[in-house]
Amino acid sequence: MIPEIREYSQRLLDGADFSGLSEKKYDKRLLKLRADLMKVQRKLQDAPNPVIVMVSGVDGAGKGQAIALLNEWLDPRDLSTHSFWDLSNEAMQRPRFWRFWDALPKRGKIAIWFGGWYAEPLIEAVHRRTRSEALEESLKDILNQEKALAADGAIILKFWFHLTKKEQKERLRHLYEKPNEHWRAMSDDWKHHSLYDRFESAASLIMERTHFEGCPWIFVPSADPYKRNLTFANHLVKTLERVSAPSHVAALHPSHSPAAYTPSRSRALAEVDLDQRISREEYDQKLVAVQSNLHRLFWKAYEHRLSTVLVFEGWDAAGKGGAIRRVTAAIDPRLFRIVQVGPPTLEEHAYHYLWRFWRDLPRDGRIAIFDRSWYGRVLVERVEGFATEGEWQRAYSEINEFEKEVSLHGTVILKFWIHISGERQLNRFRARQEMPHKQHKITEEDWRNRERWSDYERAVNDMVAYSDTPEAPWTLIAGNNKRFARIQTIEAICRRLEQALGKRP
Repeated sequence: MIPEIREYSQRLLDGADFSGLSEKKYDKRLLKLRADLMKVQRKLQDAPNPVIVMVSGVDGAGKGQAIALLNEWLDPRDLSTHSFWDLSNEAMQRPRFWRFWDALPKRGKIAIWFGGWYAEPLIEAVHRRTRSEALEESLKDILNQEKALAADGAIILKFWFHLTKKEQKERLRHLYEKPNEHWRAMSDDWKHHSLYDRFESAASLIMERTHFEGCPWIFVPSADPYKRNLTFANHLVKTLERVSAPSHVAALHPSHSPAAYTPSRSRALAEVDLDQRISREEYDQKLVAVQSNLHRLFWKAYEHRLSTVLVFEGWDAAGKGGAIRRVTAAIDPRLFRIVQVGPPTLEEHAYHYLWRFWRDLPRDGRIAIFDRSWYGRVLVERVEGFATEGEWQRAYSEINEFEKEVSLHGTVILKFWIHISGERQLNRFRARQEMPHKQHKITEEDWRNRERWSDYERAVNDMVAYSDTPEAPWTLIAGNNKRFARIQTIEAICRRLEQALGKRP
């Protein structure tokens, strides 16, 4: 294993030595560590930090026993354990990181991830089912996930339980020969022992690429069960003590300053031709044709298990609702779900802001329509000051990474900004006030947002400039004429689906 990680782990022990302890001394030290763990767990409840404990390592090193002990030592009400062994049907039909975001702990809680998101890349590398370039890319994607979570305050500890090849062989033989431990020495463990050198090489590469102070790998020597358990518990105590001391939390993530931000100088909105329109007669004819085509394409996408994410953003009174209704009118209701996004709830505040959007991603072949979306972080939260500068500036790269992962699964992403002029918005506001069946659509907040038109315009231009990517492009819709906007939207969806389906076998 990498010397730097060994040395880093030893420094964290602050000189504590758990070698060669008698059973009596072990029990005494363990009692104190258990008491300390319970104390810091209670303090953690008031901290704004979720804690993720990833447990990985050599077969036979006692990972499962250590996790069982942790569940025994801590209050189970604030602790969850996730194995990720068998992919559920739900997980298989969604992007690869969906199951991990689904297993995120709330702020102030602890989650144990057995293997975590490193298990699959490690096994793939050991069995040489992936090229080195693909492994490196996968590790970069994992690092991006960890940095996004860490920047939001998550404490991520990655434990490597280690045995040498000789120690592993002796451990497996010992388990095999003991009647009450025989079940622990599985056939796969012996198979993996024969691949030990490959396993160690792949693990060393993975740890070297993904070890950084904000999300460190911690080395746990595991030949001696007493030393293993005490080392594991001691590291947890030391880390959680730092979390529960607010003045020290920032020191846990020294490498997560926001990326340099400069205004984009984009004039994307100014380039939209708002004079485009369509007559009622032409609209009625075209609507039937494009809806019919959309209906056909979405059923074809379902047959090919191709999922779709539609994002609708735009000015107040721009016509998002009307555009969504014309889209859904062409889709079988069994295939789609509308996700109406408002201010985060108390539960959603307890997680990273992207958590609620990961959970709403559609299964293969299905469609999720987001009425407002994760772009609230760089729009309303930016303009109204609900997010700090560091948070909304960092969000561009976090959102791009999120959309990249969704796209890598094969999901088609379309993002629409429905643009109207300030004059057209004012006319629609006044019309809503005068029509009893539309008065519910106009609020004081709408009028207040209108006063900050230039701030929102700047934010939208930045949003398009920084998040218009090949896998998730923005389509700017001319919305002064609602009929034109609806046809333009449906035609854009049809083109993208035809392109995606054309690439399928």
